[in-house]
Amino acid sequence: MKEISPDMGRFQILYVITSSLSLRLVRGQLGYLRRAGFDVSIVCSPGEELARARVHEGVQIISVPIAREISPWQDLLSLLTVWRVIRRLRPSIVNVSTPKAALLGGLAASVCRVPCRIYTLRGFRCETSTGLRRLGLMLSEFVACLSAHRVICVSQSLRQKAVAMGLVKPERTVVLGSGSSNGVDESRFAPGADRSQHAAQLRKRLGIPLQAPVVGFVGRFTRDKGVAELIEAYSRLRRCFAELRLLLVGDFEKGDSIPPAIRHYIETESQIIKPGFVQDPTLYYHVMDVLALPSHREGFPNVVLEAHAAGRPVVATRSTGVEDAVIDGVTGILVPVGDAGALTEALGLLLKDTKLASTLGSAGRERVRREFRQERIWEALVQEYLWLLRAKGLSIPSHSSPNADSITAENTLVST
Repeated sequence: MKEISPDMGRFQILYVITSSLSLRLVRGQLGYLRRAGFDVSIVCSPGEELARARVHEGVQIISVPIAREISPWQDLLSLLTVWRVIRRLRPSIVNVSTPKAALLGGLAASVCRVPCRIYTLRGFRCETSTGLRRLGLMLSEFVACLSAHRVICVSQSLRQKAVAMGLVKPERTVVLGSGSSNGVDESRFAPGADRSQHAAQLRKRLGIPLQAPVVGFVGRFTRDKGVAELIEAYSRLRRCFAELRLLLVGDFEKGDSIPPAIRHYIETESQIIKPGFVQDPTLYYHVMDVLALPSHREGFPNVVLEAHAAGRPVVATRSTGVEDAVIDGVTGILVPVGDAGALTEALGLLLKDTKLASTLGSAGRERVRREFRQERIWEALVQEYLWLLRAKGLSIPSHSSPNADSITAENTLVST
């Protein structure tokens, strides 16, 4: 792809992220930006998702190894490589996200004097860390925020946390619409006869009896995701629901690993179903009766939106980010962080009271349709980009939304 400069009528946006898996957080968004008149490039670590983004989103992909954990030598090499990429492309906008990429990309963009620098804040790893690790992570976040002209927070509670921790001033933060990284395509998850039939087939392949109640979880098997509390709640629930299945969609991780005893229980318990990492978990939500997310911290959990889009209620913790995704008593139930007893009680209530579960699930689906359509988030992001370009004195072409007929003033709401 040739270099793009502002006088050509299009602006170059460079996204910098750590892992190719994070491309799922901007699926569809990149193509939308292209149709809105931007040229988009992505810098991230190698992965199979890169080819998919190149084909389906039509963006330029630049593979740069970026370590997720602290790795001084690799981090220095990555910083120099990202700096060279920015110097070559001369983007008008750099949007960085995920902690390591935010630090390296933010520094490189600052040195190269990129006109518009954005940090998309999707959560704080430092929130549940301690000691020197917490100090290092907070310093990294402070530098990333300082390097950005604008910090896009994916939820109001995350924005409040960032300001309270002294990492960024409130006037430099923004939440697009009601929050989330990318909204959700509710049509992908919508209940229907065909989807119910396919879900029944999946249930059979997973070895789940037709009438067995199912509590589901989608995510990484880590301490921060509250997997230990979920396993304790499951073991208690088995006393009342003998046929209960726990469907764990995801896999173990080395970083922030769960206790060995919990891992052994997961691996050996016959009624815990473990399909592993799933590229598209859409059907799995339709196998569940309720989604559990006992996370200790989030930015804004997309799995909640996906479960709601499938018409499923959610039991989750009252933690950063999660409290924005679940309306307690309306779309799900919120419990205190780390409280396995409260988690057990809430899950048991929804397994027993199927009418209540259905009411909460329907309300969640309606909220997704009303507040979290992807086009709503994407158009708000485009407006934010255009505002920044104007604020920097850059002459921009007249903007036309790719879906102008479906975008209303309410849909482009930006909270500051």
